[in-house]
Amino acid sequence: MGIKYIWDTNTVIYYLQQQFPPLAEKFMDNLIYEARPVISAITEIELLCWKTATEKDLKVLQNFIYDALVIELEKPIKYKTADIRKKHKIKLPDAIIAATAMVYELILVSRNVSDFEDIEGLQLINPWDA
Repeated sequence: MGIKYIWDTNTVIYYLQQQFPPLAEKFMDNLIYEARPVISAITEIELLCWKTATEKDLKVLQNFIYDALVIELEKPIKYKTADIRKKHKIKLPDAIIAATAMVYELILVSRNVSDFEDIEGLQLINPWDA
């Protein structure tokens, strides 16, 4: 199957720490079964900056990042990010993640739907509701 989803930072952390309820965990397992995880360059940076991560957490994170498809900050993403920020009160990292999803026509998987729900054209799914 083709790539359809991009993971928000919180989704990666919840998944790697096995903090999802059973149905959400099953949904996320199915995403990994269908295609390798996709994250934005911002998510990669946020994961690497995770302050409370243990050495074991950091190794798991590095392995996840290595296995994931990381979408770099390309010019179309920059333009879309600027457009989103002009229209919405949203933090820059979240705007970049949303723009990445929109430019690549991917569904953003995030628990923080309130951060993204007003962005027109952004496809969004909350694993807790899946």
